[in-house]
Amino acid sequence: MQKNRRCGAVLHPTSLPGAGGIGTLGEDARRFIDLLAGMGMSCWQVLPLNPTASGNSPYSAFSAFAGNPLLIDLDTLSREGDVPMPAFTMPSATDRVDYGALLTDKIDALHGAAAAFFAAGRTARMEEFWHFCDTTPWLHDYALFMALKQRYKGKCWNQWPASVALPDDETYARVSVELGPEIGTQKYMQWQFSRQWGHLRAYAAAQGISIIGDIPIFVAYDSADVWRNRGLFLLDERGRPTVVAGVPPDYFSNTGQLWGNPLYDWDALEKRGYDWWIERFRFMFSQFDCIRIDHFRGFDAAWHVPAGHKTAIKGAWVAGPGRRLFDALFSALGPLPIIAEDLGEITPQVEALRDHYGFPGMKILHFAFGSGPSNSYLPHNHINNCVVYTGTHDNDTSAGWFQALDDRVQREVLDYLGSAGGNPVNDLVRAAFVSVADTAIIPFQDVLGLPTTARMNMPGTSEGNWEWRFSWDLVDKGLAARFRHMLEIYGRCQHLSI
Repeated sequence: MQKNRRCGAVLHPTSLPGAGGIGTLGEDARRFIDLLAGMGMSCWQVLPLNPTASGNSPYSAFSAFAGNPLLIDLDTLSREGDVPMPAFTMPSATDRVDYGALLTDKIDALHGAAAAFFAAGRTARMEEFWHFCDTTPWLHDYALFMALKQRYKGKCWNQWPASVALPDDETYARVSVELGPEIGTQKYMQWQFSRQWGHLRAYAAAQGISIIGDIPIFVAYDSADVWRNRGLFLLDERGRPTVVAGVPPDYFSNTGQLWGNPLYDWDALEKRGYDWWIERFRFMFSQFDCIRIDHFRGFDAAWHVPAGHKTAIKGAWVAGPGRRLFDALFSALGPLPIIAEDLGEITPQVEALRDHYGFPGMKILHFAFGSGPSNSYLPHNHINNCVVYTGTHDNDTSAGWFQALDDRVQREVLDYLGSAGGNPVNDLVRAAFVSVADTAIIPFQDVLGLPTTARMNMPGTSEGNWEWRFSWDLVDKGLAARFRHMLEIYGRCQHLSI
């Protein structure tokens, strides 16, 4: 059992340091992997890597399959000859991502790189590109979708002319020809993303670091997924949602969270043998070593809010596919290493679904205090088959969380941790390491002990989220040795034999 104990960190690649205005899949990502390995960690958890749509959220994307072009490393493209330097200039490293500037300047640079690539003619790289196009089933739908979005100035697909919003086969073929150059550029960006991610994942594996991905249960309405698969969602005859997703009032909001995603027509999916979901998981497991399923409870039942409501208060739980979907997935793909995000209002039925397949759930230490010793998030109540976190991307940093607690709960935390109060963040991290949970995952903000200003996301707000970045100046020289020592003490340290 001891051999199963491991530790990792949560950091989205956008939060990596480096010039260019945003973290990328380049050298700073490799340096981060080296740091994790030096700390004795064995996994890196990321948020969804898809191209972000509204609010820059990785949980709202233009595709459930495509990669975010903003993560492409331009220095790598330059070395390959596709971007003459200094064709692209952005402010040097900052602690925030300026998405507004990036969405113009970096995408323009990527268009220039694509033009240079195609102008070079038939090369070995071109052969590789063609092979990628021929073997990536979702690629053309996505590239055409993005080309049409450009033609119609970013409007949601349901605001396009009806002929392309709901295209027949003839129209689909015609616009595929008309928009050929932009489609080619979109495919080039996805090819480069795929290459860079594949190289980075191989580098991580060589350092003993597995990568945990994240699959949101829902997709964005304004996505290639809904545009080309309308029959799989609860939409009216004009393609508009009849109900949208969210959760009822909870820890994060007293009006619930109104996500607005379209909801699945599970009857239609079942008739097709859940083929769309099988292909989605098949692709995700070609990209990651393990997958965290966001909002796992939605497979048992999802909160349906009538379209047009301003809050998520007046919704209803509607049954999902449950074991029928996962039986189909396992039949097609075999056993899958999955982490179930089982937070919020969890019923016995959700727990039974999770436990039937042996999926580890999540234990969040921020939720452990203030309700007595029976709280299931307290370390003494953990089980082996779970993943313990100090907090998630939706929580405040542990420093900010502790600071916001009232005096009574602060004292409870310190008493439980046996802490003198000098470094409650470090003591909370240590409690995660002590836990019997097989896996401990620490947000990198907590590794660095950062305050609320480093928070990644505030649920229910639309401004200032997903922007945080760290700098290497925050990583002191003794960090790796300190963490490796702690992980060795608690049996979580990776020992490489390479």
